[in-house]
Amino acid sequence: MAIFSQCDGFLERTGTTPEGVGEEDVRRYILHLRDERKQAPSSVNIAMYALRFFFVHTLGRDYGVFDLLRIKRRRTLPEVLSRDDVRRILSLVRDPGSRTALTTLYALGLRITEGLQLEVGDIVADRGIVRIKHGKGDKARTVPLPTPLLHRLRHYWKHDRRKSPDRRLFVGRGGGAMDETTLQRTFSSARDEAKIQRRATPHTLRHSYATHLLEAGVSLRTVQEILGHASLRTTEVYMHVTVTGREHVREIVDQLMRDL
Repeated sequence: MAIFSQCDGFLERTGTTPEGVGEEDVRRYILHLRDERKQAPSSVNIAMYALRFFFVHTLGRDYGVFDLLRIKRRRTLPEVLSRDDVRRILSLVRDPGSRTALTTLYALGLRITEGLQLEVGDIVADRGIVRIKHGKGDKARTVPLPTPLLHRLRHYWKHDRRKSPDRRLFVGRGGGAMDETTLQRTFSSARDEAKIQRRATPHTLRHSYATHLLEAGVSLRTVQEILGHASLRTTEVYMHVTVTGREHVREIVDQLMRDL
């Protein structure tokens, strides 16, 4: 149905029959969608794919313009909190369970679903790692376990965790799995109380973790493995939001100039 709809719009715009249209008509139509109607890259590409399917499989024509005019999506930069902002937000989360869960998301660089699926057996203290069994695409990985987090988790398990037969590490008020929406709201309340204007969410903790690792000198490849990214290009976006390099540019250039 989407193919027919896109083709109908194309033919209506050109005012002719399928037999009478050509490559230039396709080019003008795609540019019309992009430049005049200001459609998003994803919408323009959908139209492109629909027209290509129609021309190739119905009319037996494969124009080069289909490859030339494919529009790349704009990559948006992730929102990132400073280390001080992370501390301020977490310090204002009053429920011990929620605070420990959010701290874990940051300290391990986890997605919220990964953090809430953690079980006690996933914490391998003697090896200093945490097993992530429910990663994106069901891909398992291990991440480093910071010693301060291990101490926090032990304290939480002994003193703050609600009694529950559930094997998951973080449980909610009813004894079942901690609710994702509730945790998001808790984070938002603490963020607002800290007077942080950024549109930060629990997922921002993961972005912040990755950025802070890069700023501390951890290699991009290592960060990719820790985050569980399939492609290094996904991890590279954090290179655009690090500040360490910019902060020290003048100092580095000064040192270079001394040798001239």
